[in-house]
Amino acid sequence: MSKPIVGVIGNMHETEGRHAGQRVGQRNLHAVATVANAMPVMFAGAPDITCTETLLEVVDGVLLTGAAPNVHPSHFGVDPHPSHEPYDENRDEIALNLTRACVERGVPIFGVCRGFQEMCVAFGSSLHPEIRDLPGRMNHRAPRLDSGERHPDPEVVFADRHDINLVPGGVFARLFGRETVRVNSLHGQGVAEAGDRILIEGVAEDGTVEAIRIADAPGFALGVQWHAEYDPQSNPINRALFQAFGEAISGYNRAR
Repeated sequence: MSKPIVGVIGNMHETEGRHAGQRVGQRNLHAVATVANAMPVMFAGAPDITCTETLLEVVDGVLLTGAAPNVHPSHFGVDPHPSHEPYDENRDEIALNLTRACVERGVPIFGVCRGFQEMCVAFGSSLHPEIRDLPGRMNHRAPRLDSGERHPDPEVVFADRHDINLVPGGVFARLFGRETVRVNSLHGQGVAEAGDRILIEGVAEDGTVEAIRIADAPGFALGVQWHAEYDPQSNPINRALFQAFGEAISGYNRAR
């Protein structure tokens, strides 16, 4: 029996500073395959390669993954600054247009970290370029050694670091069966002002937006700021997200 297909967006990448390519972290692919019970297919985050119309004829859902580059600030009316680089404007173009198309057509879409930010920007939100610089906010970036180097142990990097308070009775609270969850944190940008169709359902202890859904979306359209793809095989919170995504894509596949 064939499985539903999930398109997983790729990221700009250079090998040895000269060989341009696209890549996807394997944990994203494994989360789709083992927890959402679908076949992951990578597509390029590049408008000269990827045709959104063709993609949506093939896939039963879309996963927008995390990535190092920030969403370019021109998409929410802010001037770019070298300190907030790198950017990946090709991925921006694909992801923002694809997000709106998925929501319009009811194609299940799930955004993680940068993908969460892309969903927010696609529907009119603005972003803080570096939320750790805001008064009263914690440093949401990945832990580092005293030397400044990123911590080498992924168990430390992806460890749960803060609580999220969920809207009582909301989609996420019902999904998790609780109103507070603890999650990992590896991001620099964060939501500043939410667009009209961005419904905030989860907020960190310091006020950072962490979980959203798109208002009036006919299909699954959720985003989380944390890296849910890291351990859904063992983490019940992240497993619940990918299982719900899997149910949505299976339903979409059967319906069409």
